[in-house]
Amino acid sequence: MRDVLLIEDLLPRSQLVVLQHHIERAKIPAIDGHVHLGQWGGRWAVEDVEALIERMDRCNIKAMVNLDGGTGDQLKRNVERYREPYPNRFAVLMTPDWATCARPDWEEELPRQLEKAIAAGADGMKIFKSLGLRVRDERGDLLRVDDERLDPLWARAGELGVPVLFHIADPVAFFTPLDRFNERWDELHQHPNWSFYHPQYPTFMDLMEQQANLLAQHPEVIFQSAHVASYAENLQWVGELLDAHPNLYVDISERIAELGRQPYTAREWFIKYQDRIVFGTDRPPLGPWYEIYFRFLETFDEYFPHGPEQPPRQGRWNIYGVGLPDEVLEKIYHKNAEKIYPRLA
Repeated sequence: MRDVLLIEDLLPRSQLVVLQHHIERAKIPAIDGHVHLGQWGGRWAVEDVEALIERMDRCNIKAMVNLDGGTGDQLKRNVERYREPYPNRFAVLMTPDWATCARPDWEEELPRQLEKAIAAGADGMKIFKSLGLRVRDERGDLLRVDDERLDPLWARAGELGVPVLFHIADPVAFFTPLDRFNERWDELHQHPNWSFYHPQYPTFMDLMEQQANLLAQHPEVIFQSAHVASYAENLQWVGELLDAHPNLYVDISERIAELGRQPYTAREWFIKYQDRIVFGTDRPPLGPWYEIYFRFLETFDEYFPHGPEQPPRQGRWNIYGVGLPDEVLEKIYHKNAEKIYPRLA
């Protein structure tokens, strides 16, 4: 009788002996262009703002972009908590109230929400992936990101001169069958509701097409596409998107697991598009994540974990550092974000 080992119990320990660097502080001052600091379930993501500031100083994080502004009272609380007392350390983004789309006048109401939010202290607009996947119009139809009825919202952002940070899709594996071939098997079994492999959802490539259409329809708007334009698995495609749309920036938040397993391709991509890439983590800022990101960007370390979890949350593989030159790091760490959010410069 042979022994049986369940895949979820397999935690192999590498026996490689290679150089390791522990980097607690960014080599160059950095702006985290993708972080969540709002209230979730009635509690703030970070309870102690002073502790957060101290952590930022230790890690050489000069500023953060908080994506959790929301609208109305929620936005007011975020502005009062972060932007007003620390004007050079935090930007706050608003999010439209998509429940508005159930009403007949939603096409005019969404731009008004943006106007009010900017007047109340928001620095730009955040579009969560619910648009394109779950938001429905007054007829109950799924609302596409490139729907022409949303044009007044994007156009108003262009008129106000504020950026739009949008998250269009999750990893490709989330849109494929949850079977033995799915490389995110562990993650999706822990979070089955993260799977979008169902007829009620668009396909992954349909969402990528919507993203490209939106960029082409509104060249006057500065867009920051989260998570390497949601397609870090295909950097050639992302590069072609950047080539076609000068109004686009991408952030690297939550995608070093993808970037770090293709280090040769990723390093060339970082260098080629150094003027269009924004540093960001999308991870709890008081955790261990900055050291992992700094190590990935600044060193040539080999075969190290892309997160602290066991097994690795985003896939059963390790990553490699891309060792970027200082002049490239400077742009990715803060200069590109300062072009999008000039108040943080």
